[in-house]
Amino acid sequence: MTLPPRLLRLWLGLCLRSTRWQVSGSPRAVETLLTPQNGAVVAFWHRSLTLSPALWFWARSQEPRLQLRVLISRNPDGMLIADVVRPWGIIGIHGSSSKNGRNKGGAAVLRTALKELHSGAIVGITPDGPRGPAEHVQPGAVALSRLAGCAVVPVGMACTSLRLPSWDGLAFPLPFGRGALILGEPLFQPGASDLQNALNTLSGRAESIQRHHQSGVSEHLWRLTGTLFAPALTVMLRIRLQKGRELPDRLRERMGLGNTRRPAGRILWLHAASVGETLCALPLAEALLDARPELTLLFTTATVTGSEIVARHPLFGKRIIHRFIPHDVPRWLRRFLNLWQPEGAVFVESELWPGIIAACSDRDIPVMLVNGRLSDRSSQRWGRLRAPARRMMGRLSWVAARGPEDAARFRALGAAPVYEDGDLKQDAPPLPYDEAEYNRLKALFGERPIFVAASTHPGEEDLVLQAAESARTLQPDLLTILVPRHPARGAELAERFQLPRRSAGEEPTPQTPVWLADTLGELGLFYRLADRCFLGNSLTGKGGGHNPFEPLRLGTPTATGPKMENWREAMVTISDTIQIVNDVECLTRWLKSPLPPVRTTGLQRSVVSVLRDRILRTVER
Repeated sequence: MTLPPRLLRLWLGLCLRSTRWQVSGSPRAVETLLTPQNGAVVAFWHRSLTLSPALWFWARSQEPRLQLRVLISRNPDGMLIADVVRPWGIIGIHGSSSKNGRNKGGAAVLRTALKELHSGAIVGITPDGPRGPAEHVQPGAVALSRLAGCAVVPVGMACTSLRLPSWDGLAFPLPFGRGALILGEPLFQPGASDLQNALNTLSGRAESIQRHHQSGVSEHLWRLTGTLFAPALTVMLRIRLQKGRELPDRLRERMGLGNTRRPAGRILWLHAASVGETLCALPLAEALLDARPELTLLFTTATVTGSEIVARHPLFGKRIIHRFIPHDVPRWLRRFLNLWQPEGAVFVESELWPGIIAACSDRDIPVMLVNGRLSDRSSQRWGRLRAPARRMMGRLSWVAARGPEDAARFRALGAAPVYEDGDLKQDAPPLPYDEAEYNRLKALFGERPIFVAASTHPGEEDLVLQAAESARTLQPDLLTILVPRHPARGAELAERFQLPRRSAGEEPTPQTPVWLADTLGELGLFYRLADRCFLGNSLTGKGGGHNPFEPLRLGTPTATGPKMENWREAMVTISDTIQIVNDVECLTRWLKSPLPPVRTTGLQRSVVSVLRDRILRTVER
């Protein structure tokens, strides 16, 4: 054996075996290739000849009894290739089509190939080889299929490689890259144009998948930044722990660590940032579990409050596992994905982390975004990073946007396909509540009118309490229940406004004007107690708003400030039901006005079933 074939074999073996291949395509093609003694022609473009051993490695790993043959030219290059692949059990059949009247062994090779096919071998052929024109089908492959009466399986191949300056741009593979092998639908006695179209389509798809997995400079920089900032993130976690925003026994989950074993079977990863996203994702989680009894959901959240919502679900600890999402640090993400190995990842609303999405893409884990939302600020921010944004969006399997406005923003950033399924929060069930506690508080409050200021943010409490104080000139027994968005602010608000706190067990007396409900997960209770309510994060600051469907679905008259950018499309739907108040005076007038009727019809949509079916189709491909 001469040195060049041995060196070339070592290089090709290193490159092709270290490449992470994604094999996909027609189930009929897989069955055709992996049935011993079946006999079939496999066709691929000549530029993929150096990649073709990867197809044979895959086929032999599935069915060791296969006999593999490949038609190779008689010229020196062809003889070199035959010497390289022979030790891998791939036997060359030498010859090529006649050209310019010269007999290059075409008839003899055709007879040999027919004999091999009749004995049940798989015969590979490059229909445009050995000299082209590139990507133009010569008669040999078509004639071979018709004479043998067997199927032709077209194959598209691509991997991390260089293109040599040859007549066909021969691929020269590189080690430790990504690759795609796509098996097309078997063709029986195809015409030249049919085979050519199939090969072009499959090759284009394989190259698209390979580009999809290829990391750009921005992704390398993001990973480097995450690695460099890992020590600072560890310190930040300790600070958050001291502030009560992390759980001491679960801090390691933020680093992808944990003592829990992965349960056997299929796991789907569902991620929601905090309380609102978690509540709207739970009906989707239930629909997925109902549809697939063998499925387990790995439900991650970014906040402790979100984890507490998940922990209340009846299937928690059984078919729903909760973990905190790790920070976007490459080493932490590898630990997380190595442990859980999900079949797919579903992210809710605007949870877009480039490192996480790239890490899933590198492992062929489809990433889906449901209830997709892009605010004005987020859209502008990603727009300034157009190239990295397009690369990240291109890695998503699909986006289900809340409506046309969000869909247009995602499409402008390169996401495809983008669906407009509607707002998942509009499909959520009414918020839960403790019926016994409702009856107790109802008896305690008696006939007092109740005003609930829900999910307030800093700066809004002053304005709400001013309006409530003015409204008490008309309704002296008005009780205002102040529910801050973040219960951790309870101590500060209680001291500042001298308020009794529910979290401390303090209850309002008949003379108490304002009660601070600084507890978690009780909005369903307070919305049912309320005669009317105001939704925070909408009157001061940056705003954005909170879910207006939650109180309206319960028939509670609702007002909100003008800063509802995150709910713009929803506000169009409920414009004749919800009240917009621009300042303290407007809120005061609304509090003093007669109770308006609330239209609850049309607030429910069937978004969950559409998303459930699309998610399952995606992970089962």
